[in-house]
Amino acid sequence: MEFAIFMQGSPRRGGARSPYWEHQAFENELEMVRVADQHNWKYVWVSEHHFLEDYSHTSASEVFMAYSFAQTSQIHMGSGIFNLNPVVNHPIKLAERVAMLDHMSKGRFEFGTGRGAGSHEIGGFGLDPSETKANWDEVVGEFKKMWGSTDYSHPDGTAFQTPEAGTWGTFNVLPKPYCHSHPPMWVAAGNTPTYEKAARHGLGVLGFNVAAIYDMAPHVEAYKNAIPHAEPAGDYVNDNVMIANGLVCLEDGQQARRVVCEQMQLSYLQSLVFKYHDTFPKPDEVPPYPTIIPEPTLEDVEARISEGFLLCGDPDEVYEQVKRYEEIGCDQVSFGLPIQLSHEHCLETIRLFGTHVIPKLDKDPLHRSTRQRIEHAGPLEMTPDPLYDVPRTEELQSLQAQ
Repeated sequence: MEFAIFMQGSPRRGGARSPYWEHQAFENELEMVRVADQHNWKYVWVSEHHFLEDYSHTSASEVFMAYSFAQTSQIHMGSGIFNLNPVVNHPIKLAERVAMLDHMSKGRFEFGTGRGAGSHEIGGFGLDPSETKANWDEVVGEFKKMWGSTDYSHPDGTAFQTPEAGTWGTFNVLPKPYCHSHPPMWVAAGNTPTYEKAARHGLGVLGFNVAAIYDMAPHVEAYKNAIPHAEPAGDYVNDNVMIANGLVCLEDGQQARRVVCEQMQLSYLQSLVFKYHDTFPKPDEVPPYPTIIPEPTLEDVEARISEGFLLCGDPDEVYEQVKRYEEIGCDQVSFGLPIQLSHEHCLETIRLFGTHVIPKLDKDPLHRSTRQRIEHAGPLEMTPDPLYDVPRTEELQSLQAQ
């Protein structure tokens, strides 16, 4: 298994309208990325959200990722997700953005896609929720055409159109991705049919932990049964299931549990999820916002750990808890470090889990998604083109001297 951290620029409670807290949230997450890069983590997923003032302020995740790539050397970063509705992100602009991130990272970008979640968020762009499925279906297969041709057109589209070549010639979407293929492609999924659909398209799954861990097994099984028969939306199959959950890993396992009860405000986060992601099924016992779900007791925390809704404890305890994901066939686990957890506890969690847990479960130095990209297109190395390769300044000076 491989491991990831999930970022979304969440403000501290009560700080949603404060530029200070907004800025501090981004600074904290940048440090978390740097520390993760030094402690065996392989991926960071960065959300894209709009208008969700108490929940997430990362509306331009490509800026955060590009800046982070310049400060790291190994870790991959992915869009979790880029919204494929053309009114939110025009597909041509997305193809250009993805290729640029691929170049700036030298092949470390992961292209996660989705339809958007929540009527408030997509409603701000004038979208009806009923439109998003057809939009995603139309757009997702267009990227390989944009990256694989020099004369892209999509004249008869419903969600968007690109005309045939005109007065100024063809429409060549630039740049093309790094090396000989495009980044691994993923899609957000929350139920068995969407896992199966992702597999049919040859896409990796960005999954939410919507049930007790062993109840997630049918989702993974449906994906793995369908993936051998994929007709990939991209140039190759990205056989990958990621499931997201929460994590608190401290030297003192009992302190970790107390932090969940006293500091983490897990129920506040869950209340915001149900407020903003109103397409998610909401249990009858969840009160309408702004009433907040009661925070868990220590007994509640133990129950959540037992059922797999939360990973919490010292490194040895968390190691035993995370092995359950391996048992159900999960390829990657992504941890959201809840928005009210102190920055110090976030960093301790990243260091301890990365040092003591990841090496026991992930012994492959190569990223699984990179391996599948290489199997399709060969090593991620740029071969100089003798026709266009321009000598660097020092080489030019040497030639002139001769």
